[in-house]
Amino acid sequence: MTMPYYASPEQLMRDRSEYARKGISRGRSVAVLTYADGVLFIAENPSSTLHKVGELYDRVGFAAVGRYSEFESLRVAGVRLADVRGYSYNRRDVTGRVIANAYAQTLGEIFTQQTKPYEVELCVAEVGDTPEADQLFRLTFDGSIVDEPDFVVMGGQADAVSGHLREHFTRGMSLGEALDVGVRALSAVSPATTNGNGSGPALLSAEQLEVAVLERGRPKRAFRRVVGAALHRLLGDGTEAPEAPEGATAAHTPSVSSPGTPAGLGDPAAPDTAGGAEGSGEGSGPQSGPADGVGGGTDGTARDGARDGTDDDELGGEG
Repeated sequence: MTMPYYASPEQLMRDRSEYARKGISRGRSVAVLTYADGVLFIAENPSSTLHKVGELYDRVGFAAVGRYSEFESLRVAGVRLADVRGYSYNRRDVTGRVIANAYAQTLGEIFTQQTKPYEVELCVAEVGDTPEADQLFRLTFDGSIVDEPDFVVMGGQADAVSGHLREHFTRGMSLGEALDVGVRALSAVSPATTNGNGSGPALLSAEQLEVAVLERGRPKRAFRRVVGAALHRLLGDGTEAPEAPEGATAAHTPSVSSPGTPAGLGDPAAPDTAGGAEGSGEGSGPQSGPADGVGGGTDGTARDGARDGTDDDELGGEG
């Protein structure tokens, strides 16, 4: 008579934790920092289409590392939760804490009930009316949630990047200063740079970075991607994004959007330059429509499409 296989619950949890940590450790790091005017997301991500950073709601952002297919499904679920809650109650009822708690419950159930845990680590950030009201929530694969005060680092080299940030981070930095500190911290451990014992330049270039902000002063939707010429200016590398030849597809959307382009792209220093023709309902500036709390959140389909998914380096791979 064969004996049934038995493993203690402690051994099962250890095996699952080790499996998830190995998957996350193969990913490139992501840093989320607070600065004087909001929250800054910086990810080492050479892909211009598969994003690790995205928008969840008006003043709530999302960043992740790990397996793309898994954290993309979580991002979509978070967008739907936020839209339904904003429509059912009020837009002000959609907070980063609410979404982070929902993620923690989901990840905890998956970790304890399924054979394979999610190989993901998440950050949910919310920009407040004042710097003291900014919130950063870090969530791990087992559903643990931590409220971080100044910055969050995730990925395979999180400890080294966190140590660099603890030495150089100061509260109240400008956007350019915070970006410089974050890029230097990521470059110090990246295999693509000489500081990370690679053969590339000393610092990561704009083409190797994904940068976005939650800007405190922006009306309604605070999320904006920083790309193209705006990113080059902030990095101070002395170069501008080249003009794409006619008929060619540019690697990144131009920083100053022209009428008809999606909202949320452009120079963070010019909140009224986002795309969208006047009166068309597009763009990130104030729009005529129902008052706050009246019919808010009904455009769930459009919102979900406008927010790029937090993607990884390659479909179904580690990032």
